[in-house]
Amino acid sequence: MRASVAAAVGAGIPGVASAQKDRDSRSTAVDDTDTDGAPSVVGDLKRFSTTAFGAEMTGPFVFDDGTLLHSIQHPSRDNSAPWNKAGVGYYSEFGFEFDGTNDDFEEPSPPEGSEQDYARAADTEFTYLIQEGDDINDGTEQWGVTQTPDGEPVTTDNFAGTTYGDAGYNPDCNQFVATTDDGTEGYLFTNDENSPGNVMRTPISRTDDGEWEADPDNAINTVNTEQFRDIGGTRINCYGDLSPWNTPISSEENYAHPRVSLAATVSDASAAESGEGIYGAAHFWNRPNPVEINTAVNEQYDEVDGWSIQGYWNMTGVEHLAYYLGADPVEADGDENPLEPIADVYPNPYRYGYHVEIRDPAAEPDEITPVKHYVMGRAAWEAPDLLPDERTVYGCSDGDSKGIYKFVADEPIPEYDDPMAIEGTLYAPKITNDEAASGDSPADVPLEIEWLELGHASNGEVDSWIADYDEITQVDYLESHADWDEGDEVTEGVLKEADLEVIEAGNQDYISDADILAWADQYEEHGPDGVDEELRRIPFLETRAAAKEIGASIEFNKAEGVDSVDNAQPGDYIYIGVSEFNDALDNQPTNDGGDIALDRVDGGVVYRAELGSDYNVSRLEPVIIGPDFTEEEAMADVDDALRNVDNVYAMGDGRVLCCEDGWRGGNRSYPNDGLYVYQPPENDSAATEQSNSSDGSDQQGENGSENGESTNSETPGFGIGAGAAGLAGAGYLLKRQFERPEQ
Repeated sequence: MRASVAAAVGAGIPGVASAQKDRDSRSTAVDDTDTDGAPSVVGDLKRFSTTAFGAEMTGPFVFDDGTLLHSIQHPSRDNSAPWNKAGVGYYSEFGFEFDGTNDDFEEPSPPEGSEQDYARAADTEFTYLIQEGDDINDGTEQWGVTQTPDGEPVTTDNFAGTTYGDAGYNPDCNQFVATTDDGTEGYLFTNDENSPGNVMRTPISRTDDGEWEADPDNAINTVNTEQFRDIGGTRINCYGDLSPWNTPISSEENYAHPRVSLAATVSDASAAESGEGIYGAAHFWNRPNPVEINTAVNEQYDEVDGWSIQGYWNMTGVEHLAYYLGADPVEADGDENPLEPIADVYPNPYRYGYHVEIRDPAAEPDEITPVKHYVMGRAAWEAPDLLPDERTVYGCSDGDSKGIYKFVADEPIPEYDDPMAIEGTLYAPKITNDEAASGDSPADVPLEIEWLELGHASNGEVDSWIADYDEITQVDYLESHADWDEGDEVTEGVLKEADLEVIEAGNQDYISDADILAWADQYEEHGPDGVDEELRRIPFLETRAAAKEIGASIEFNKAEGVDSVDNAQPGDYIYIGVSEFNDALDNQPTNDGGDIALDRVDGGVVYRAELGSDYNVSRLEPVIIGPDFTEEEAMADVDDALRNVDNVYAMGDGRVLCCEDGWRGGNRSYPNDGLYVYQPPENDSAATEQSNSSDGSDQQGENGSENGESTNSETPGFGIGAGAAGLAGAGYLLKRQFERPEQ
């Protein structure tokens, strides 16, 4: 059953600023929202909490005792202490009951005034465990701060150049690895979504009174080890997963990987005989001062018509990543990146954009083994979901015109003694039903998926292909594309000459457009196994570009969350969150010929897919539809609708935590991101049947098996959050039923 909520009417002045906290100064224009079923939900959705003003709601984790932990990511610096600093914490004296219903907590009222400054739930308080910059490792490090090989903190205080974010300011994913049988002690692994990236390991334990505490003296930044530097470190560590074999997985959200912008293809550039208006950030990775390429083409170079170079902004922090790896700093005026090229050590772009596993997570710092799973494809990974068959992995790539990918290993992954020997097949999605391009509401249209095989390889093979590009620096950008030799003066004219050459013919230092097109031609003629040996690297190093060339549906906008219950079985559901349903997904002339062209829902969609007998999924059913705020003020007072879903986290009893990344102020009556608990329709998944036969204990920690008790048969799930906001009573019910996918 789908429940739809009508917006309550606020009062005040339209066009409020994004930083506005005052509810009374907001307005609503309900008539501007004309997408049917937006917002609505199949089941029940109830808000649990809101985060500090300015922060994303990220990194949820639920312990065996039901305690909920999450990150406070980039809160406003204007909040009162301690809420002006990022960190990780939990809700004190609260535990989910794992009975499958949302009756175990009260819904808080929408925050007002100073209530918006801090993390807030109805009947529990949020307690920080550790925060950015805290002294750790006996005072030799700071939590979230990467260091050079000599131990110098990589910050703007020490190095010139742009930075992606303050060190430790963007904590995201949290995964807990228990070190005791009762799950009361262990290590918390937390991502820092920065460049250089970070994964912090913090010992935490549950006290006798049921609270949790951290041990900062024995916490470490795992990336400050030589093992991490040996694989190039990490960048933009976003969400992740805890593997079925109990190791943390950190995903690199490398937005700078697109070769072509938005819906364009490499074929488009070939047909135009130029990358003008087409190329993405990847072509400018090793440019001196790479992030300024967008300003150059739009404000300085009259020879080209400017365009938005997809991913350009994500090249902030690339120079700092070089310094983390040991590059000699180059001089610059002020805080800007210099024109003088980094010549000795520079990051290889093909080493970023992967799922990173930390094997031996409880080992001594110098014995931790990080593994980048190159064979699973390269993307702006928000999250993976590693399934209990230990072979199947689904991954979501964040950003506009991106993909949802699948990888299937030949053998169970933990059975490979050498992680470089892990091999398998990478797949891209193809949406096949005509209804997906009908222009109808996303609430009405499931998406039918076929999986296109991109290629088969091993981690070791892909690593060897990546190594071919290890020695390329910013010097090569100038020497390859301009009349310039190392040692010559670097002028604006030299840089412009190189830029215009790259715009015309592509970056000659990395994989060429011609190689991608040759791979696609051979793929079409001979299939994925019939391409030349030297072209087998294409779908693994240039995953998005390759998938586009063979007609995959690389059209999702901000596919941000994917998860299923631990120990999921065939018949259970996997959940996929798409933060915005617009742009490449939208039924607009710019999406002519797209496989997905439905009505616009800026608030996003959560899909679920039933797992088949081989853990394949073939049909995405919409279960949560966010508000449609195509007009800026359209949904200013929809308090209880999930807006811009980010992380999704499936608890053992079948409920799903849904986190928001939608802090935009004017699109709702309060700007704080929230955490919602989705209760699926009663008795509609194998998880419910499993929980009926369980003893009720949650096993999301060390053992990785699921918990649960039966769902409440007296609570079918009407409305969206029947809490203090009281909007559910203003809703109306729409009945929709979706057929289950073929096995």
